[in-house]
Amino acid sequence: MSSLKADFAELMHRIWQGRELSHASFEPIFYLVFHPSRIIEVKRQLPAWTAKLENEGWTVEQFSIAEEIAAIHAEAPLRQVWLQAEQKDPLNWQKANSALENALVKTGRLKARLGQALERLQAQDRAILFVTDLEALHPYLRIGAIEGDLQGKFQVPTVFLYPGVRTGKSRLKFLGFYPEDGNYRSVHVGG
Repeated sequence: MSSLKADFAELMHRIWQGRELSHASFEPIFYLVFHPSRIIEVKRQLPAWTAKLENEGWTVEQFSIAEEIAAIHAEAPLRQVWLQAEQKDPLNWQKANSALENALVKTGRLKARLGQALERLQAQDRAILFVTDLEALHPYLRIGAIEGDLQGKFQVPTVFLYPGVRTGKSRLKFLGFYPEDGNYRSVHVGG
C-alpha cells in the first residue's frame, strides 16, 4: 500500500502542474484513491492537509457528501411518509434505500449542491475543493455519475477523496467491491 503522505504530495504536485488537454478532460478534477480500510486514516489527515494548503496560500473548502445527504434527506418533503413506512416495516431495507436514493438521484439535489459549491469558489483565487465522505454514497450511487453530470463546471481544482481500489490508469472499484468503472475524466493518484 502506498503512503498517504507520498500520495498527497504527488497530488499537490499534479495540481500545481495543472491538467493538460487530453481525450478525457482538461478540467482540474483529481481523485486521491485509497483503500477503504484507510477511511479513518484519511479523515485524520484531512485537517493537516487543509492547514498545509492554507499556509501555502490556498483557500480550502470541504464538501462533505455525508453531510449533504443528511441535509437533503432531512429536508425531503416525503420524510414523514418514510418514517411512518419504516415503523410499519423496519426490516424492508430495499424499499427504504430506494426511497432515499430517489431523493438524491431523481431530484438532482446532491449534484446541484456540489455545483453550487464549485460556482461559489470560481471567484476566489487559489481555491481548492475537497469532496469528502464519498462512502456515504453507498448504496445510492457513485461519484462518477455526478462528476459526469457536472462536466464543464469544474473551474477550481477539485479533489475527491475516493475510498476504493485502482485497477488501471483510469479504472476504479468504489469501496473495493463495486464493479470496476472506467468512466472517470480525472487524474487518479494513489490506490
